[in-house]
Amino acid sequence: MACTHIFLADPAIDLVVVTTSTSSHAPVAEAALHAGKHVLVEKPFTTSSASANQLIALAKSKNLVLTVYQNRRWDSEFLTLSHLVQEKKALGELTDVQIHYDVPFPAWIQGWTDPQYSEGEGMMFGLGSHSIDQALLLLGRPSRVTGWIRSLRGVESEVDDTFTVVLEYEGRPVMCTVKTTVVNVMRDPLKYFVRGREGTFVKFGECRQEEHSLKGMKATDDGFGRDEEPCWGELTTNEKVDNCQTKDEKTGKWIGRYPTKTGYWRGLYENVVAAIRGEAELQVKPEQSRDGIRVMELARQSWKEGRTVPWS
Repeated sequence: MACTHIFLADPAIDLVVVTTSTSSHAPVAEAALHAGKHVLVEKPFTTSSASANQLIALAKSKNLVLTVYQNRRWDSEFLTLSHLVQEKKALGELTDVQIHYDVPFPAWIQGWTDPQYSEGEGMMFGLGSHSIDQALLLLGRPSRVTGWIRSLRGVESEVDDTFTVVLEYEGRPVMCTVKTTVVNVMRDPLKYFVRGREGTFVKFGECRQEEHSLKGMKATDDGFGRDEEPCWGELTTNEKVDNCQTKDEKTGKWIGRYPTKTGYWRGLYENVVAAIRGEAELQVKPEQSRDGIRVMELARQSWKEGRTVPWS
């Protein structure tokens, strides 16, 4: 910790990025805020909504920027879905939102051998931090949460590697299902299946930014984060909304492969810098990530108690 104190005392440092182990996110972020630094915390934000609230209050008291690494808001497929829903109004009133983030038996779950659960552990706090964040960004806070968790890695454990969370909204027809599983024998995993009164959008395959990074591409390289045309999502609507669609004579619906927007994780960092300089509103507000953690807490409560739990 002595090195950390020296680091935090450096007046040349404005922003601290916390990428330590999940259990240490809150104490390291707290120390950085006390040192007068703006803070970007890796997901999951904290291990509990209570500790998230403490950090949020501290940041506000010191007038510092506090944000979370929700880079998947800048995934190619989520940028595309958001565009279709919010700008093009292509799907109309949403009735069924299914968000998947499936990774077949990733190597990093092999160490999850403890049968007992501790706060912040498991896939829901891992990949679920991204997909639940996307659900809340699209639909807002739910009225009720129902959750199921499982261990499919061959170990009996309360630490989930597979989960399903259902979000319900009072007075609205939409139901949102957020899923991750480590058993997924598919060439391209299902990402989104989103239905509304005016249309449906189905997308397979993940954003290619991670793949491109692992291949050595730079974020500034031409084609970085660009989806391949065969993987574009399928848009079906009652009325034509884009030139990519053609009318299906059998159903009368307009169908087409909708071009995927280019992924742009750099957008998160650009926004954080602009927010620190007072040039833009912070896009990833810590309260949003706190709400995501609250959804996870309620989902685990739902699973343990075998019931749907109201938002609180």
